[in-house]
Amino acid sequence: LIKERLAEIRAAGVCVAAALSPQRTAQFYKSVIDAGVDIFVIRGTTVSAEHVSKTNEALNLKKFIYELDVPVIVGGCATAQSALHLMRAGAAGVLVGFGGGAAHTTRQVLGISVPMATAVADVAAARREYLDESGGRYVHVIADGSVGKSGDIAKAIACGADAVMLGSPLARAESAPGRGWHWGPEAHHSELPRGTRVYVGSSGSLEEILLGPSHSADGSMNLFGALRRAMATSGYSDLKEFQRVEIVLNRA
Repeated sequence: LIKERLAEIRAAGVCVAAALSPQRTAQFYKSVIDAGVDIFVIRGTTVSAEHVSKTNEALNLKKFIYELDVPVIVGGCATAQSALHLMRAGAAGVLVGFGGGAAHTTRQVLGISVPMATAVADVAAARREYLDESGGRYVHVIADGSVGKSGDIAKAIACGADAVMLGSPLARAESAPGRGWHWGPEAHHSELPRGTRVYVGSSGSLEEILLGPSHSADGSMNLFGALRRAMATSGYSDLKEFQRVEIVLNRA
């Protein structure tokens, strides 16, 4: 089934990325690689280069990454130290975020969450440290969670993210398989689910959500256009330069 689904995506002529949890990586990664992915993602609630397990042989992240011929993105992480460990293990990109997604209940279940702006800024600082340490190896920072509106995308990039993961915004597309519902993998767990199924509705076509035109003023449509307008309003025309914009903390 994994190969079939990835083959369908590749047949569409787009970049193909596939994600596995750390627990499932050793079991299924060969099927993913054989399907011909461009990017391999190891994704969990929190992933560490120093992962330990009492029930299974822990994944040797550094060894695994260096033996693959495709770039590996790893996450989530929410602190500079954990991100630095993942970068040193060879990750091409790190997913930043912990418990902040629209369908997550990690905050309520575990009592743990990290504000996205703080997490992204801290990991971006770790990236600068690693850039000097490694002699110029650049690791991409990807905000994952709490990115529900176009303004959240602009703020994540301003804090140092190179990209964002979109969940609920894409779930609102008329062509989304959830038919207006959104949920994450954390919603299904045999012992301790940490997510729920949320209704986000359907607001328009995928093209309208990403590229416009927007017929809503709530930041749910024309995400790219809103980002361009945010950059222009701040005096920037380049995403990397936009990461240098002045950040003001509003305590209200």
